[in-house]
Amino acid sequence: MNIRIGIALLLVSLPLSACARDCAPQVHDGWIRLVPGGMPMHAGFGRIDNACSMPATIVGVSSPAYASVELHESKVVDGINRMRQLPELRITPEGAATLKPGGLHLMLMQPKAPLKEGSRVAIEFKLKDGRTVLGEFEVRKPAL
Repeated sequence: MNIRIGIALLLVSLPLSACARDCAPQVHDGWIRLVPGGMPMHAGFGRIDNACSMPATIVGVSSPAYASVELHESKVVDGINRMRQLPELRITPEGAATLKPGGLHLMLMQPKAPLKEGSRVAIEFKLKDGRTVLGEFEVRKPAL
């Protein structure tokens, strides 16, 4: 009888572990600040929600629209605004990362073609477990 209970518990737990593994962060409200004068760098913002029961760690970012994309963080240190590249971004279970001006953001370098207001850009986030998450970012003019 104990073997049957053990097998039943194993069979019940398989779909649950598969669901946890299949859960992935979601990118929301993504936008790219369009800068005047054809600057070779843009900044990307938005929100990455992790509604999963396991943490998610972003270890890389890319886009077919840019030569390179990096995750950066801006902080004021001793009264000076400093920016640094982040090698990874861990998002806690049921947590979120907000990419916003003056904080976490994407640095999108060397656009492969001119961008126009209203264009949509695909950005791919590589997770530490090898999976990828796709986000869509709208190109916007900066607020005056």
